[in-house]
Amino acid sequence: MNPDIPANKHIKQAINHLNRVIDYAPMVAEGNQATVYLTAQDWHVVADALFKMDTPDEMLPDAIDDYGLANENQTITLTTPDYDIEVEIVHS
Repeated sequence: MNPDIPANKHIKQAINHLNRVIDYAPMVAEGNQATVYLTAQDWHVVADALFKMDTPDEMLPDAIDDYGLANENQTITLTTPDYDIEVEIVHS
């Protein structure tokens, strides 16, 4: 976590990224499976908020039913009513 960014702004940015991921998932979905890519920095912001900062579930987007890590902690998984989303780091 970047110590120069206050925790509340870090969480706010993570929520913004999560909402974008949820909004984008239908565009890339195959059935109910979707893979969405974030930059390494954005992926880590989301991971920090979900797994390191004790972010209350009520702060997360309502569409998220469950979340976790997969692929040796390299993939964030999000479960929504419509999609199972894998969030990965884009490799350039």
